[in-house]
Amino acid sequence: MAYSEDRSTWFEGQGLWQHVPASDWQDWIWQLKNRITTTEQLEQLMTLTADEKAGCAFANQKLALAITPYFFNLIDRYDPDCPIRKQLIPRSGEMVVSDGEMLDSLGEDQHSPVPGLVHRYPDRVLFLVTDRCAAYCRYCTRSRLVSNAQDYNFHPEFEQGLRYIEAHPEVRDVLLSGGDPLLLSDRKIEHLLARLRAIKHVEFIRIGSRIPVFLPQRITPALCDIFKKYGPIWMSIHVNHPKECTAELKAACERLSFAGVPLGNQSVLLKGVNDDAEVMKALVHRLLRMRVRPYYIYQMDLITGGSHFKVDVRKGIEIIKALRGHTTGYAVPQYVIDAPGGGGKVPINPDYVEKITEDEIVFRNYEGGVYRYPLKAGAPATGPASAVQSIIVH
Repeated sequence: MAYSEDRSTWFEGQGLWQHVPASDWQDWIWQLKNRITTTEQLEQLMTLTADEKAGCAFANQKLALAITPYFFNLIDRYDPDCPIRKQLIPRSGEMVVSDGEMLDSLGEDQHSPVPGLVHRYPDRVLFLVTDRCAAYCRYCTRSRLVSNAQDYNFHPEFEQGLRYIEAHPEVRDVLLSGGDPLLLSDRKIEHLLARLRAIKHVEFIRIGSRIPVFLPQRITPALCDIFKKYGPIWMSIHVNHPKECTAELKAACERLSFAGVPLGNQSVLLKGVNDDAEVMKALVHRLLRMRVRPYYIYQMDLITGGSHFKVDVRKGIEIIKALRGHTTGYAVPQYVIDAPGGGGKVPINPDYVEKITEDEIVFRNYEGGVYRYPLKAGAPATGPASAVQSIIVH
């Protein structure tokens, strides 16, 4: 997959919605009310492939179709291989369940002491506060739950979750997720943050959201004021391809940053979307320019109907090797697999270590040079001749 970009360009504009008043376009409620949610709406805007038509016909049995007008503008309507199109428009591959795929691939339900709360790690909990999103990613880990297309009938119980957190002093870290927490009203978001801040042992509040990406209009001054009031609130957004890094997203990230919200990004490694070192490098560079620290690249979870997105783990390792040493360390995310069945996130790293003995560790750098680091006092460090030299201070 060859990729190049104009680094000075930030995508923006109303595209097919030029006729809409700017005041409506910038209104997040208008964006939600005017989402594309049916095959018929899609076919008025573009020509679907047979593969996409079959996927759309099946969508309401797996994961609903929904795309905001803002994000639809990023789709190349004439290219079936468009990386944005692949993420949001259903395909027939969703109907195929492959070996090893599971409805609840991360074992969240078995780690839920109360509905909507997952307590897998000792000191932190995942608090699922809604089953709705502004748009639905076709590779969604919680496709069993979000949009309720599979009759999961998830109904968030805020009070049960809050009482559980209050009763467990070991919980110092709460991640709000769903669905997307930023679809809640300002009043509900403030209520949740106020209650969590009132719990003395809760030190760290995080939000996982793709709303800034799908619906940057939601990041209003009023919402930012709430984050300032109860901050620091940490946020992980979800960008997979540099084309998603628009002027609107950049502005939304700046509003969040200026409100004191530290931002990280979580990407999912997806076939035909970002399984390419140059695409990933362009993405992480754009993220840094938007004040967003690349945090994780996830190997896609083993969700049912996801095999058409699956990338060989060795490709993910190659991408990390292509980033490490070839760009700033701030731009290199951690590549992880969220262990199937609930084992938690496990880092998957290139193998730089050659051997470890009682005397030394022998390792390679990003260029393949071999270095030795002594583990006993007095032993010399060695490496390529160009790297081992005296430093003279004048």
